[in-house]
This record gives sequence, C-alpha cells and structure tokens, in this order.
Amino acid sequence: MKNYLVAMLLLLVTIQHQLRAQDNLFPDGTPIPEWFQQTKKIKLNDLGKQYSVTDYGVVNDSTITQTEKIQEVIDLAAKQGGGVVVIPEGVFLSGALFFKPNTHLHVTKHGVLKGSDNIEDYPIRASRMEGQNLDYFPALVNAYGVDGFTISGTGTINGNGLNYWKAFWKRREENPKCTNLEVSRPRLVFIWNSDNIQLQDVKLINAGFWTSHYYQCNNIKLLDLYIYSPYKPVKAPSTDAIDIDVCNNVLVKGCYMSVNDDAIALKGGKGPWADTQEGNGENTNIIIEDCEFGYCHSALTNGSEAIHNRNVIMRNCKVDGPSRLLWLKMRPDTPQLYEYIRVENVKGKVERGLVVYQWKQFFDLKGRKDPPLSTGQFITMKNLDLDCDRFFAVDEYDNIKLNDFHFENLKITSKDAKINQSLIENISFKNVVVNGKTIK
Repeated sequence: MKNYLVAMLLLLVTIQHQLRAQDNLFPDGTPIPEWFQQTKKIKLNDLGKQYSVTDYGVVNDSTITQTEKIQEVIDLAAKQGGGVVVIPEGVFLSGALFFKPNTHLHVTKHGVLKGSDNIEDYPIRASRMEGQNLDYFPALVNAYGVDGFTISGTGTINGNGLNYWKAFWKRREENPKCTNLEVSRPRLVFIWNSDNIQLQDVKLINAGFWTSHYYQCNNIKLLDLYIYSPYKPVKAPSTDAIDIDVCNNVLVKGCYMSVNDDAIALKGGKGPWADTQEGNGENTNIIIEDCEFGYCHSALTNGSEAIHNRNVIMRNCKVDGPSRLLWLKMRPDTPQLYEYIRVENVKGKVERGLVVYQWKQFFDLKGRKDPPLSTGQFITMKNLDLDCDRFFAVDEYDNIKLNDFHFENLKITSKDAKINQSLIENISFKNVVVNGKTIK
C-alpha cells in the first residue's frame, strides 16, 4: 500500500511538472521568454522630469481645443532631454498629438484627455489602416518611432466619438456598401515602429475608430487597461479594442474590453499578393491572459487583414457577451496562415465558440487567377466551461484548409451541438462534453 501511495505521489508530481512546463512553452514548443513574466508597473517618478500641461498655458476647459499648446509641451520635453507629459485633474480637449523620443504620457486620476470631434484637428499623414499603408487621419495619441514609450496613470483618454459614429451610420444608410475608410474618423492610440512599449491602468473609451493600434512594434505590454466603446443606444462602429499589426512579443494582461467590434484583432496585410508586399508581415508570440471580455464581435480574431499569425495564447480569461470566442477570419482574396494557437482556461458565455468564416467584405482578387489558400492549423482549445448558442461554428468553404485541431477538457452547453469533424483533417477530442454527451 505504501509503495502504491508513493507511486501515485510521484505520478502527480510528474503531471504538475508537465503542466508547468507547458505553461512555459508556446504552442509550437519553443520556450516563452522570461520577459512575459515581468509585469512590474511603471512608476511616474521613474519617467524623468514631469511636465504638467497646466504649468505651460494649457487650461482646464473641455470646450476649447488646445492641440497646439499641448503639443508644445511634448516638444519642450523632447528638446530638454525627455520626460513625462502629465494630464492633471480636469478635462483637456485636443486633436492629434505626436509624442517624441524619450517622452511619455501620464493621465492622473480624474484627468481626461479628450479628443476633438472635428476631423480637421487630425491632419492627414503617413499611416496604416486595414492592412494597407496609406495617408490617413492620425490618432489622438500617436508615437512614431518612439522606443520605450509609455502611457500610464488611472485617468481617461476619451475619443469623444459620438459624432463620428453618427456620421458613419448616416453614410451606411446612404450606401450600405461604403467602406470603413469613407467616413473620416480618428483612432484613439496609434503606435508605429516602436519597441518596448507599455500601457497600464488607463481608461481608453469612446474611440472614433479603432481604439488602440500597434504596427511594426516589438515587446508590447498592455496591463490592466479598461477599454470601452458602446454598442447601444448608438453603436460605435469599428472600435476594436486592440489591433496588433505586424508585431512580435505582445502581452495583454488583466484588461477589460467591451467594444462594438473585435476586442483583440491580429492584422498584417490583405490582398492577393499581401505576403510579398513591403509593410506587411506576421504576428508572433502573443499572450492574452487574465482578461475579461464584455460585449464584442469576437474576443480573439485572426484577420481579416492578416497573413500569418503564429504562437498565440489566450488563457485564464472570462467572457460575458462576445459574439465569438476564437475567430479564424478567412479572406478568399488573401493568402493566410493561422497556426499554433491555444485557447485555455476560459469560462463564461459566448454566442459562438470556435468560428471559421470566409470574410468577403470588399473582396478583390485584383486579377489574380488562382485564389490564394487560407490555412488554420495546430489549434488547441482546452479547459473551457462555456454556455453557447453554437460552439463549433465551422462550415465548409472553398480554398480553406484546416488541420490538427485538438479539443481537451471542455464542458460546453450549446443550443446547436453539431460538430462536423470531416471539415478538419486530424481532429481530436479528449474529455469533451457537449450538453452532457461525450464527444469522441
């Protein structure tokens, strides 16, 4: 009996070690760098000299647009060697602001940086939108080539998007096929070609367009953010919470997201030759953990403007209202590879669990005769406890290849319990229970 107990104890220890080892590996088996475990918060006093905007002629008045004066504070901080621009208590209205190397943004408690709802306060310049490089309106807060840029504080960055939303829906009534870019709208935060970025604790709300967009960046940490845009009474269109676009090493931890579009969208380019075009690229090594998702079109979306996403983990999250948990959004006019994705330890309510859908909005092969292939492979969903309308929302489409999907330890309640295993090559189930019935 004693030998049996010792053997069982050794087995349990072995299993625990195996689980810990898996926690330290990306889905393709490569080690997760220690960087992802380092979640120390930025301290205001460590960011250099503090430049409170009210010390430089900016007044607490939500009716006066003060873009030039706030930009002057940013420029002064950069000229004097760097520091942190502080938004103190009050409401400060501004158009597009551009942070410079060695500068940071801190929004204090009860402080609000509020975006102008006049698009003329966002002068067009080189940008990136919807998987293409183009001249477009900048965001309220911009950092182009600002390594080490941070946004901190417990205050609010408010996009003041209501009039932009109304203009968009009016245009959609006039032309239901209008593109998202036809209605002039600014994003809330846009960070381009910058490494070692950290946003923490701030509230990002009411964006006119995408809420936060990171393009060609490495080493991004988004910690304990509150990101919100409404879906009623006026829907805030295309207000994605976090758009990750050609980035490597991204940690999204402890964030709350509820927006009228995708919460986290992985982008990287679109079009029939997107995988060969300059400016496009892959997203790699992304961890989303300890987050909570309210209403959104999808908690985690791959695409539609994406060509390659690899090593993506979403874990230890709660969902209460997303239309989809994991969405592989396939464009029939774009070559795509979504691989080594793991969703685990997620509880709550979603309309659909796994969704593979062919997205044909603004479809254009541009003369290409052989439609490109979209592939999803090495996808794992494990330790899920979900209430769904339809858990397995995978349908048959041309030019989509799905292989090596693994489902483990799932407790699913689903109004539509059908699972068409023939749509995925090499599909496996281990301890998967749907509506009380074990799936084999």
